[in-house]
Amino acid sequence: MTQSAVRTKSAEHADTAVPAHRTPEHPGHPEHLEHPEHADDMCITTEGHPVHVHDFHQFLYVPLGRIVVTVRDADHVLSPAVGLWMPAGVPHSARFDPDSLVVSESFEAERYRLPYTRASVVPVTEARRRLLLARMRSSGATPEDTALFAELAGDERRLPLPRPVSTAARAVAVALLRDPGDQRTATEWAEALYTSSTSLRRAFRVETGLSFSEWRTRARLNRSLALLAEGHQVGAVATRVGFVSANGFILAFRRHFDRTPGAYVRERTAPVVG
Repeated sequence: MTQSAVRTKSAEHADTAVPAHRTPEHPGHPEHLEHPEHADDMCITTEGHPVHVHDFHQFLYVPLGRIVVTVRDADHVLSPAVGLWMPAGVPHSARFDPDSLVVSESFEAERYRLPYTRASVVPVTEARRRLLLARMRSSGATPEDTALFAELAGDERRLPLPRPVSTAARAVAVALLRDPGDQRTATEWAEALYTSSTSLRRAFRVETGLSFSEWRTRARLNRSLALLAEGHQVGAVATRVGFVSANGFILAFRRHFDRTPGAYVRERTAPVVG
């Protein structure tokens, strides 16, 4: 039987896949530590990792076997189908099954804005799986890879949002992605860009397949996903992304995602069992 292994990555160290050595003093259960300690790879055993915290964001994936990550009283069960985002500063512990392989990617908290404020299970798509395994096999993988973070932290439920290519429409799209709460109408945008509203609307329709209003609604809803995941209240999110009322936001959210914002938040934070 092979030992459990934990692959870690940091900006200061090369990639490693280190067998965990069995030490009965650290069985990996939360009750064995009165206070969470900062993460120390020397405390990792074949059975798990005691309660600890990171000053960086961590993504955990288990391509082989299974682990259970405990945050407070909630268990998150990780298998090859799902990964777990652990935000910086969240105390947690882990228990490993025999022969499990744990892939850990870390990202500086001050540099990378994680759209989660609590431990969150995310699906590992085929694209994510291939990227993670390719990095595990590569000895020259870049620590804290920006493209990797974008892939792992992106929400699979984000709405498709094709970008227009003509000058005026592209300028509007960039501005709305930066601030989806901008209330200017297509006519007001056209006046500011010295074009006609008809031309601007046509550009959005032809180049993205969406009307201007639908494109803007999708941009607002996509931004709302990250704000909801950060723990903001529904009403505050609605205002921040440009909806004139919370009810209007809820209706649009339900129409596009087939669930209310509240249900979305509950799904993102609920422990995974089994």
